[in-house]
Amino acid sequence: MLDKIKLKQMQFFGYHGVFPEENKLGQRFYVQVELGLDLKLACQHDKLKYTVNYGEAYEIIEHIMTKKTFNLLEALAQHICEELFTTYEQLKEIKIEITKPDPPFAASFEGVSVEICRKRVEN
Repeated sequence: MLDKIKLKQMQFFGYHGVFPEENKLGQRFYVQVELGLDLKLACQHDKLKYTVNYGEAYEIIEHIMTKKTFNLLEALAQHICEELFTTYEQLKEIKIEITKPDPPFAASFEGVSVEICRKRVEN
């Protein structure tokens, strides 16, 4: 069983979607990320080098959410996972949920979200 670091309900303004107006006007997105790793050494030694710097992880997510553009939430979520795995070799699993609270069609609901779970592939 892995330990978890959770970044909850992050809010960003980005330009993701399949419709041209989404890429032009942009919209709000909510992101939740759960990072799975072994935190025993961080607990024992109280040193940042044994864990994930969640401030730094936030900056990676923020950059992708606000500076890049994707048609699909699925592709956006996958890209965030890949960047986090590349940056933090101690990560074993990542679960990410991205919510688009105001999709561009007539509907009365709290939004649409995509959640993906990825495990590090060991070579």
